[in-house]
Amino acid sequence: MKPRKHPKALPYLFFSEMWERFGYYLMIGIFTLYLKDSVDGFAMTEAEASDLYGTFIAFVFLTPFIGGLLADRLLGYRLSITIGGLMMGVGYCILSIHSIPMLYTGMLFIILGNGFFKPNISTLLGNLYNSEEFKAKKDAGYNIFYMGINIGAFVCNFFGAALYNMIGWGAAFFAAGIGMFIGIIIFWAGTKHFKHADIIKPATGKDMPLLKIFGVILLPSIAFGLIGYLLPEPLVGSHSTDAFLFGCIPIIFFYGRLLYQSPQEEKKPIAAMLAIFSVVIMFWAVFKQNGSTLNTWADRYTDREIPAGLVPILEGLKLVEKNVYVKDTFVVMDNQFRIADKTKTEITYHPYYKNVVKKDLPQEGETSFLFNTNLFQSVNPFWVIALTPLVLAFFAFLRRKGREPSTPAKLAFGLLISGLSCIVMVGAVYACDNGGVKNSAWWFISSYAVITIGELFLSPMGLSLVSKLSPPRLTALMMGGWFLATSIGNKLSGVLSSFWDKYEFKADFFWVNTILLVSASFVMFAMLKWLNKIFKEYT
Repeated sequence: MKPRKHPKALPYLFFSEMWERFGYYLMIGIFTLYLKDSVDGFAMTEAEASDLYGTFIAFVFLTPFIGGLLADRLLGYRLSITIGGLMMGVGYCILSIHSIPMLYTGMLFIILGNGFFKPNISTLLGNLYNSEEFKAKKDAGYNIFYMGINIGAFVCNFFGAALYNMIGWGAAFFAAGIGMFIGIIIFWAGTKHFKHADIIKPATGKDMPLLKIFGVILLPSIAFGLIGYLLPEPLVGSHSTDAFLFGCIPIIFFYGRLLYQSPQEEKKPIAAMLAIFSVVIMFWAVFKQNGSTLNTWADRYTDREIPAGLVPILEGLKLVEKNVYVKDTFVVMDNQFRIADKTKTEITYHPYYKNVVKKDLPQEGETSFLFNTNLFQSVNPFWVIALTPLVLAFFAFLRRKGREPSTPAKLAFGLLISGLSCIVMVGAVYACDNGGVKNSAWWFISSYAVITIGELFLSPMGLSLVSKLSPPRLTALMMGGWFLATSIGNKLSGVLSSFWDKYEFKADFFWVNTILLVSASFVMFAMLKWLNKIFKEYT
């Protein structure tokens, strides 16, 4: 029998994750736009929307700590993934109901559902590659899996834009829920191919019992979070940020205790993973601004005018924002823009037109056609799809030459390359005279091309590294640690984004991001000799 290149289960997990990411990124692509919409949303300011966005995506990636534990020891991976997917699907559908209680209820369902889904589908995939037949192809398997994530993330924004233009925000959120339910159906269709990898690992004498974890880790996290929230003055941006960061302290303590109490043969790989988790926080703090700061850049600073030749096609596909300009005010069509208050003497433009030179403004009664802002959220997944084969071919070429970087080295280069993307945005600021005129979309697209290369060096490699280094009894728990680092980075992305309006010269904002990423890469390079030694010994 001819050896298989990859496990038979890979396509099922690929498409399950693709549809799950379809729902998640559809929601993320419109989330801050929805929050800031003063007609059909909640009229939040930039800082308020960024803070809520950062808190939300932080908790989305914090709960995998709990979901990984429960799957490892009690529920198993298939059941956990199913519970999580159904909860997320319900959460997206709840968001389609416009009210503050439904907004927070839907967010809660998504946060809890992701905790069950995200770490366990990644762990299940890693388990499939643990056999001698597939072990050498684990990095490639995670890269392929990662491309599935981004196919879903690319396609979803077109559905979101069309449904929003035709019906409204609610229809777009509901479509996210349908996508998630499709993912769960595909997952269960392939269960015979991966049920052998769904292995529950009961606690041993080396492990802290589940009830004790809930008692001495999670309850203190809630208590610490309340302390952070009730501080008289915020320490880091806002009370919600303080609550989140304080709440992480007992969980971080748990991982430190895990390292201290583990058997000697497990200490080195756990220490290596915890060191890497600490550094990659900076990547997520910058990268996850795609739904906040960079969404704002696309919305207000990027030229979104549609070439006349494409208007009939895109209008037919319902992928345009259509507006009529009347006497220096905007009349809302398709619920797109704020209505200017004609009772005030000050002219109120939609933010998009505040940096359009007067001679380029539409004439009275003229209809203008713009790309929907959320379509720019498809730029990053487009580059992932386009560049993944090239990156894989590049690593394969180096492998044949015996010069492929180690997985830790790939992470270090990923951080450095990502930092270069922020320098591209510095150039964008200068090119548009600090937002004085519209910026070419090619700056935005080019910046994403660079950070996507960094992402491909880092994100799937991180998942692969955790799967390779983790002691078998701790795989999902350590995958939860990877997502904990992602969670803290996500929250910091909201903190950084909330300062956007305070930077008069926007290049300074992107220089801060550059410094954070380049500094993190230097730290990773400094640890590389130690990390490579451990990696070679334990994989």
